[in-house]
Amino acid sequence: MSEERDIALARKGRITALVIAGTAVFWIVATFAGAQLELSQRTRALFDLIALAGFVLALVMIFQIWRARQNSKG
Repeated sequence: MSEERDIALARKGRITALVIAGTAVFWIVATFAGAQLELSQRTRALFDLIALAGFVLALVMIFQIWRARQNSKG
């Protein structure tokens, strides 16, 4: 049972890493595209908020992984 839990936690860790990397790439591309296309500040702020939401989601996922490992220790 412990091995299955470790596999599940490792999978969730990989997904979290992909969320972080994907959010970072999105944010960089959105910032660059916003400047090149001369989008309004309001639209650029929307992209920033979307990226912020992605990073917050990643933090929540990291916290869940941490709690699951704490529960499995004892």
